[in-house]
Amino acid sequence: MKSVSQLGLLLAAGAIAALAQGLAKSPPQGMAVSSPERAAQARSTDPAPAIPVEEIIRRFAAKEAEFRQARDNYTYTQTVHVQGFDLDGRPGGEFRRTSDVIFTPEGKRYERVTHEPPSTLRVVSLTREDLEDLANIQPFVLTSAELPKYILEYQGREQVDEIGTYVFRVRPRRIERGQRYFEGTIWVDDQDFQIVKTHGKAVPDIRVGGQENLFPRFETYRENIDGKYWFPTYTRANDVLRFRDHSVRIRMVVRYSDYKQFKTSVKLLDARPVKPDEAAPPKP
Repeated sequence: MKSVSQLGLLLAAGAIAALAQGLAKSPPQGMAVSSPERAAQARSTDPAPAIPVEEIIRRFAAKEAEFRQARDNYTYTQTVHVQGFDLDGRPGGEFRRTSDVIFTPEGKRYERVTHEPPSTLRVVSLTREDLEDLANIQPFVLTSAELPKYILEYQGREQVDEIGTYVFRVRPRRIERGQRYFEGTIWVDDQDFQIVKTHGKAVPDIRVGGQENLFPRFETYRENIDGKYWFPTYTRANDVLRFRDHSVRIRMVVRYSDYKQFKTSVKLLDARPVKPDEAAPPKP
């Protein structure tokens, strides 16, 4: 995020999700939940799981690749609610948007904004990197094709609600100019070999000349929607962005709901994450 006093504060976002009615303080019931503190206490100290770590990584990356392709054939609604505050707790405005990710009859996938009142954010403003993060980093998917970009370190086992998980620390192998990455922790279901939770942030923060572009830490939770794949359903952030001359607190909730599989006789040749500039249907 960019400070408004320095041309607006960048939120860590990627493709905007739809509007939540108020900032929820906890994720929905039945979702894999644990705080970073509970996670650290609950992890097994045994460094060697029954399955070799390399095989765990291979299996879940392959399953994540399947999931990404499956999700690209689902419609859903995204909502986002962002609030800014100074460190004394005084409100600095809010941003809300609701959008539907849908298909045309020809099978073209696009995002349609259904509700977006004028933003009242005064202490921060959304940027291109924020929108990219909303689309691709916060609902983080780590496929076989993406693995070479990251270093994964096995952290142990953890029970997340009723789910047994393998825990990995993830960081980018290198930062390339103009690219966005995830850095943090992922929890992988030890039965389905899919990510059920992520906690971390989008990187890099951007500082060029007098401009600062900072991004908050966030948590994303997934739920098993179709009996086969774990879909992102909830992201939250509550973090302080510390600029050189001041600090700003950011609160954000993103919800992904109403997943429905798109059925058509038309073959989808170009299923991919929606880009911000594809937020309107093609002209006839």
